[in-house]
Amino acid sequence: MESQKLFQEFAPISSKEWKQKIQFELKGADYNDTLIWESLEGIKVKPFYHRDEFENKVSVNTNASQFKIVQNIFVHDVAKSNKKAIDTLNRGANSIRFTLENNSVSITDLMQNLPLENTHYFFYLPFLSNDFVNQIEAFATKNKAQISIQIDPIGQLVKEGNWFENLEKDFKKLNILTSKTTIPFLNLKTGIYQNAGANIIQQLAYTLAHVNEYFNRISTINQPITIEVSVGTNYFFEIAKLRALRILFNTLAKEYNHNFDCHILATPTKRNKTLYDYNVNMLRTTTECMSAILGGANSIANLPYDALYHKDNEFGDRIARNQLLVLKNESYFDKVNNPADGTYYIETLTEQLAEKALALFKDIEVNGGFITQLIEGTIQRKIKESAEKEQELFDSGKEILLGTNKYPNKNDRMKDDLELFPFVKTHSRKTLITPVIEKRLAEKLEQERLAQE
Repeated sequence: MESQKLFQEFAPISSKEWKQKIQFELKGADYNDTLIWESLEGIKVKPFYHRDEFENKVSVNTNASQFKIVQNIFVHDVAKSNKKAIDTLNRGANSIRFTLENNSVSITDLMQNLPLENTHYFFYLPFLSNDFVNQIEAFATKNKAQISIQIDPIGQLVKEGNWFENLEKDFKKLNILTSKTTIPFLNLKTGIYQNAGANIIQQLAYTLAHVNEYFNRISTINQPITIEVSVGTNYFFEIAKLRALRILFNTLAKEYNHNFDCHILATPTKRNKTLYDYNVNMLRTTTECMSAILGGANSIANLPYDALYHKDNEFGDRIARNQLLVLKNESYFDKVNNPADGTYYIETLTEQLAEKALALFKDIEVNGGFITQLIEGTIQRKIKESAEKEQELFDSGKEILLGTNKYPNKNDRMKDDLELFPFVKTHSRKTLITPVIEKRLAEKLEQERLAQE
């Protein structure tokens, strides 16, 4: 049956006609000054986007319907972590990420009675041990388990200021792994850039430069690479960010004959989360998870609403998991693969973000590359400058966090509920570089309120 075109009785309206109508309604006010605003990334956002002015130069396959719900489990006690993983999978999660403190954990005990063939497991290792990677791979091969290991020496340098050992030894181990290991083991922890205050173009460019160091320094990468990202509150920009990331990664990967698509693991940012009126965090993480899904994240690990001040707890985990379950099963986010295709606004943002990020990436490479610019302090300085701009907007009330710098509840009391220290922690230690420091926008305001309780 031939498809029927709708609304044929209405004549098409050109972008020029729309602008004339808008200008008339503005009654003399300037179109550009009134309706066009500029983002922190320097992107000018128009009031409407029209087919007349649109030329699609980018193409991205997001597979949004296939996203996995990830449960984070920090392994203190193997038996309890195993029990929690089984329970979580029964309650709707379909992927688990274990964070291991050391290499003494028994993989067999940790994975006992867990479904292996159709469930994806991440093992995040905050250390670099080839022997332990070999143990995990042996288990995966024997049991046909879907396992990805998460190792990131450059991410270690960015966050802690030091390598696991040093540049030469760390990359020597990675080159040995890539020649012998068949399961994915390379992971980029790039969420720190967003959490520290980098703008979206910086996040994309630094991620690209981050992965380019691995392509340059590892002989051949024969496995998919996982990229961890933080998703912020600018809904449409964040959708475009993830789409642009996939385009940029695949463009770079082709230059190295790397034929695997990246696996994007998204988590809501901590930067806009608040201690007071903490239930609003659930609204923030919901829209951020929506951006992650529509942007094409392969896996999403939601952030519990109370993650700033509570230790891991069953209620917080359940709420975070259920937010994703509602989006997947009740909001029909699992029905369409490329939901942003054909939206002129998002397509245009994707193109602009990719182009600006690529230009910044090229500048980083011309000036010595990512590691060199970390050692020189250039990356840290640029992130700090961006963070200060955003902080000024928050402090002046132009960037609003509801319940914190707008309509705060003066009766809120939090001092007795703090199980975790929710502010920037400083550790006096000798470092090779100045580490990139994650900091939330509301920290200073919250410290002042706590002091007055």
